[in-house]
Amino acid sequence: MVEYEDASPEVRAVYDDIMATRKTDLINNFWKVLANHPPTLRRTWESIKEVMAPGALDPLTKEMVYLAVSATNNCKYCIASHTAAARKAGMTDEMLGELLAVVGMANETNRLANGYRVQVDERFKS
Repeated sequence: MVEYEDASPEVRAVYDDIMATRKTDLINNFWKVLANHPPTLRRTWESIKEVMAPGALDPLTKEMVYLAVSATNNCKYCIASHTAAARKAGMTDEMLGELLAVVGMANETNRLANGYRVQVDERFKS
């Protein structure tokens, strides 16, 4: 992991932007690991900053979608960090429970549809 004090000027610039954008003085381990390849660090940060910015979806919804995908992909790091971000944005225990119930149900029905090779109904095709 690349700590701030050991970072190159290119990495420090990204770290500074992360801290300013998130209004924090901490750099998460995810970014410290990506800093071993500065182009990937910069590209990933710029993409996340763009995608997670407020838009048609509010920040809480975006964090909950991120959490749902992370749970499906079994990414322990992302589950932890995006649960924390969603809670900061207002997610309650009840919301988390419902979200994970939907994630579990979607995974189950997706596997059933794939296993049975269910053909898409004509009315659902665009």
